[in-house]
Amino acid sequence: MKDNAPQLANIGKFQNKSVTADGQTRAKVSLTRPETLWFNTGTLCNIECVNCYIASSPTNDALVYITADEVRNYLDQIEARNWPVHEIGFTGGEPFMNPQMIDMTRAALERGYKVLILTNAMAPMMRRKMREGLLGLQKEFNHMLTLRISIDHFRPALHDEERGDGSFEKTLAGMEWLRDHGFNMAIAGRTVWGESDAESRAGYARFFARHGFDIDPQNPAQTVLFPEMDETVEVPEITTACWGILDKSPNDVMCASARMVVKRKGAEKPAVLACTLLPYEPEFEMGHTLAEAEADVHLNHPHCAKFCVLGGASCSG
Repeated sequence: MKDNAPQLANIGKFQNKSVTADGQTRAKVSLTRPETLWFNTGTLCNIECVNCYIASSPTNDALVYITADEVRNYLDQIEARNWPVHEIGFTGGEPFMNPQMIDMTRAALERGYKVLILTNAMAPMMRRKMREGLLGLQKEFNHMLTLRISIDHFRPALHDEERGDGSFEKTLAGMEWLRDHGFNMAIAGRTVWGESDAESRAGYARFFARHGFDIDPQNPAQTVLFPEMDETVEVPEITTACWGILDKSPNDVMCASARMVVKRKGAEKPAVLACTLLPYEPEFEMGHTLAEAEADVHLNHPHCAKFCVLGGASCSG
């Protein structure tokens, strides 16, 4: 069952997998170019943010820690299915809470994939074992490994509004350690405070320059600015006719090029989801294998419309 909030905002919409509320054929997306496979490392996090789309926290273990052997199994499946994947992404929760994070990263890097890790760069990453593991990976695979750091806003007070008092300074310390050891970094910010894209990027440019971070504020793959995911806002349903009206191809939507693997609490084995943004929606769980995950995705959720089709979102670099 879908959450009450989007149902109330979009009464009668997003109910039928194949047909919109006004009887038109709902748009669907085929996996035409599988380029990125995401792994959710678990929903546990060292902090609890105000607007976390996945409700990560120190106590939420709805998605449990995935293991390195489970990751290797899916890497084998990529090769068996001949998917043209070039990037493996790790997200959470906080990935460095997972004790096998370094082993999972190494498994992907040794297969020749680029790796993107989404992290808050706080205490879990700064544990001795993780720092030593990262330094080993950096020495062998530096050009293949990027850490994307969550900096909700370049002003400490606004960042801390989302993540808690003192969060900015702790993340900054982690970024400075990464900088000093030559790691490739990107950042993920948010567009919650009403600034224009140009204003936000100018602010991040000043922040990067002040701290000597080699991050391009104008490059949307290095400075990613995410819109707020508000499920209470009414959005239009996407029909097959919308592609021509919007002058957009279904191949541009995230589920044409990516899938995410999660392991639910109590589950015997991981599952593959159509989308990184909908971890708790049963309709978007596609099965346990990549073969099953090759099915089409019907755009039957407000996020599909607002965040992906209309907002042009992408989680990947």
